[in-house]
Amino acid sequence: MTNKKIAFFDIDGTLLDHDKKLPEKTKQAIQKLKEQGVYCAIATGRAPFMYKSLREELGIDSYVSFNGQYVVFEGKEIYKNPLSEEALQKLHVHAEENDHPMVFMNEEEMRASTPDHDSIRQSLGTLLLDHPAADEGFYSGRNIYQSLLFCEGREIEQYEEAYEAFDFIRWHPLSCDVLPKGGSKAEGIKKMIEAAGMTMGDTYAFGDGLNDIEMISEVGTGVAMGNAVPETKAVSDYVTTDVSEDGLSHAIYELGLLK
Repeated sequence: MTNKKIAFFDIDGTLLDHDKKLPEKTKQAIQKLKEQGVYCAIATGRAPFMYKSLREELGIDSYVSFNGQYVVFEGKEIYKNPLSEEALQKLHVHAEENDHPMVFMNEEEMRASTPDHDSIRQSLGTLLLDHPAADEGFYSGRNIYQSLLFCEGREIEQYEEAYEAFDFIRWHPLSCDVLPKGGSKAEGIKKMIEAAGMTMGDTYAFGDGLNDIEMISEVGTGVAMGNAVPETKAVSDYVTTDVSEDGLSHAIYELGLLK
């Protein structure tokens, strides 16, 4: 690839504002980046089917999904890192005993372990997503790249101690992402820049959540949104304004990616 720079954008709280809308200035800035030869990609905890319309609106067909476990470059799968089915089954049984529901996701769809649970509805509702249909054995014989475990506060600690195959990252007061151990957006980004023939030093990343820490720490220039959690701001090279104040486009110009 001849482009000299590549930029990765988180979705929620970065590309999309607090109302899950794409600010016009953000859309314009990304179009200009592409016109000026900066390669643009998405890096998100979301599943690909959750942001297909956003990719189409921005004209982006390279993305890191499931916090790095499923990577697509130029429309082609280049990396897949599913959860251990054996460990996931054990976790499911454990969670059922504690009345902690789960959601299982692959690149095309998601299913819940129970047909109706308020914690699932509340947390996914913040992403403007409906409660998934139930299929408690959905993970059997399928590649599951990320699961959601619905529990509160320190309840997650029992799972962290019991399952060495997984990392647990809280994204909502009622829900944690379940990822393969060591999996992160940073690992997915490494796979993509290798495919693109670029280097980490030429890479920019923009994010706001706990799942953005590794990505922002390891790229050449890591940018935290003004609305980012303190832990993400602490490892960033630059902190921009809040997403509601056009923080993304502001950072793109301040860093000289656009002039």
